[in-house]
Amino acid sequence: MKPLPQTPQLLTVARRVVWFKPPEEALAEPAHFLAHVMTYGTVEDLKLLAGVVGLAEFREALAQAPPGIFDPRSWAYWNARCGRQPTPPLPTRAL
Repeated sequence: MKPLPQTPQLLTVARRVVWFKPPEEALAEPAHFLAHVMTYGTVEDLKLLAGVVGLAEFREALAQAPPGIFDPRSWAYWNARCGRQPTPPLPTRAL
């Protein structure tokens, strides 16, 4: 996945949706950042991201989604929106 630009707008979103990391670090992991925005972001956040990444990056974020970020509703929505049907199971942690 291509790196995300560290614009003031994306840094603001990163600070809010990936609250446990510095925003620069959150943007350095695009798939992880996108997964958080896809679950916790606002409509405005998603509009901003749509101008930066395309559907392919959202699909890649789903394919690389770490366990524990997506809730069932967000997982079902984004898989349907990205054309991943039938919806695969939520990512799980290997113990």
